[in-house]
Amino acid sequence: MNPADARRLKDGDLETREENLRLLLVRAGDGDTSAKEALCALVRDYPDYHRSLYSRALNRSEVFGDDTLKAPLLASLTDTRYNCQAWAAMGCAALGFREAVPGLVALLDHSQQMARDQAVIALGALGDESVVPALTPLLHDSVAGMRERAAEALGMIGGEAALAALWDEFENRRYFRIGYIASALSQFAPDVIPRLCAAAESDDPDQRYWAAVALGSTGDDRAVPTLERLMAHDRGSTVFDGMVSVAAKKGLRTLRRIQAAIAARES
Repeated sequence: MNPADARRLKDGDLETREENLRLLLVRAGDGDTSAKEALCALVRDYPDYHRSLYSRALNRSEVFGDDTLKAPLLASLTDTRYNCQAWAAMGCAALGFREAVPGLVALLDHSQQMARDQAVIALGALGDESVVPALTPLLHDSVAGMRERAAEALGMIGGEAALAALWDEFENRRYFRIGYIASALSQFAPDVIPRLCAAAESDDPDQRYWAAVALGSTGDDRAVPTLERLMAHDRGSTVFDGMVSVAAKKGLRTLRRIQAAIAARES
């Protein structure tokens, strides 16, 4: 590592150091070894650096991070004095450090909303079915964003336990608008499609509405007949004045967009 690169993160006022950090990140993105080493040193020796530099660097940890950062990131994850636990969670997720899972679960009770948010996001990337019991209660959180992130994390983790938690919320709605539940359920396609099609026959127009949303998000042709039927014949409306037929029409559009995007990637 060029000593000058290390000094750029310690010398001068904070604004100057933040600009030097930005330039190092640009160089690291271009493959500059010295810049990467300076940024890794920032994360490894984080108590010696300003919190602003640490957090900004970890927003881009995928540009320079490597396995040497595992121990310092795990340490920072529990370091309440330095108080950058949210960014440590972000770095662990970006670099795939599954050893962080116990610390991330502990962060779910953190007093800072951002730390909780990043812990949930990281658990979605790193966790397995063992963390589902910790995430499930967050589907009832008073903060809408937390409910959405918990549902997304469960959809990423997958498995029977995650599906059961999401399906319970789908059937026993605690909130009127559960598009995030529908989106997460679509991640369990194709196995979940028959269940969603059955839900589209429910006497409850709200359940039919959200079933249509979920079916559209699967991008699977097996959902098309049900969506076409709902679009043509269902005149039900939800408690928030949403029309089932409109949800089905939008679901079909979403399904086709997903299919077109997949085809474009494959070609």
